[in-house]
Amino acid sequence: MNVLQNNSDAVNATLTVTVTPADYTEKVEKAIKDYRKKAVMPGFRPGTVPASLIKRKFGEAFLAEEVNKLISEALYKHITDNKLDILGEPLPTIDFPTPDLKEGEEFNFSFDIAIAPAIEVSLSKKNKVTYYTIDVDKKMIDQQTASYRGRFGKYVKAEETGEKDVIKGKLVELDDNGSVKDGGVNVESAMISPNYMKKDEEKKKCYGKKVGESFDFNPFGAFGGSEVELASLLKMDKEKAKEFKSDCRFTVEEITRFAEAEMNQEFFDECFGKDTVKSAEEFEAKIKSELANQFVADSDIKFILDMRALVLDGLKDVKFPEAFLKRWLKEQNKEMTDEKIDSEFSKMLDDLKWQLFKDKIAKESDVKIEEADIKEVAKRQAKAQFAQYGMLSIPDEYLENYVKEMLQNKDGRKNVAERAIEDKVMAILKEKVTITGKNVSFEEFNKFFK
Repeated sequence: MNVLQNNSDAVNATLTVTVTPADYTEKVEKAIKDYRKKAVMPGFRPGTVPASLIKRKFGEAFLAEEVNKLISEALYKHITDNKLDILGEPLPTIDFPTPDLKEGEEFNFSFDIAIAPAIEVSLSKKNKVTYYTIDVDKKMIDQQTASYRGRFGKYVKAEETGEKDVIKGKLVELDDNGSVKDGGVNVESAMISPNYMKKDEEKKKCYGKKVGESFDFNPFGAFGGSEVELASLLKMDKEKAKEFKSDCRFTVEEITRFAEAEMNQEFFDECFGKDTVKSAEEFEAKIKSELANQFVADSDIKFILDMRALVLDGLKDVKFPEAFLKRWLKEQNKEMTDEKIDSEFSKMLDDLKWQLFKDKIAKESDVKIEEADIKEVAKRQAKAQFAQYGMLSIPDEYLENYVKEMLQNKDGRKNVAERAIEDKVMAILKEKVTITGKNVSFEEFNKFFK
């Protein structure tokens, strides 16, 4: 078996594979013998079907299978032995005639390959990249504090009704004269909250009432005719509820109000663990520190994007096998149209350039990642996810379990591992260029991504 390489230019080549009878005959015969041991055909006991019959019926299929195996092995060996850095996978050469597979003959197959171009970007201290640090201001600290106080708050009894209270009591239907309607709607333990009412004039009727006092209102108007809200309040089906437009009288029996957690030691312990924080000042400092740590990931992303732009600018003149890559993309996804590939190709090519550059740096610097590196990145990503929901302090045990589940997912683990490598590559690149630090507000930072 022979493989010949013909380079049409620096990034495109053709591999011609020649398969001779000496390469495949013995393999085909062995495949037929192996199949004969388990073959079942009418008129023959299992394992007694003549090899000649099997060869006559299935010989071409066995030949095709073995030749395909030989081709794959030959291509892989040639690429490996010659240390070819290829992009994608070999593709059959267009217009090259596919040989008819007949036993005893020699076959030629041709494949196109794309060779990765040399990725050379000269970085030095003359290259300046800004590392942006987000300032944590008082407004952000107050917002996070309010979030914590809300999360650990609780419902308490109130003396007088207000907008956000939950009011429990008795509801009765009124007639046109404003008197309790005989046989009308009568709901025990009805519950309403003025905060969910649509009309301000109906809301105001609920305010300032104490237990035992009553107020008259119109449920249909209060809830904008919502059949769901009315059915829940009046304890009737939605079809009937949407036709209910009478006024009602509500007698207050209980007032419940949500109260934010007080700034005391119990609250501090709930937020950050026992005795981690012991005063309002320490609490504020802890919030500021946690937010600052959270924003490091955002600063790193911005740095990576800026470093990527610097590298891509240095690679703008590098030639890639674009025709091959477009063809390969379409082979990978038959649903992709030529128009879609053309519209997205520039971005895909930039992604490829950046990946090749990172791979080159990692190889040159002998970057390796250990399990500890993967777990550390996974933990950092998990913390960032929780932080999006205002959860800045997660118990270690809970975090460890979350990370364990994250890494059990094959794709999740691959993504984390790639980020771990990227982190190490970024650390190397930071040493190659000049980093200038700049503090910006959260609002200023977000403008970078608009």
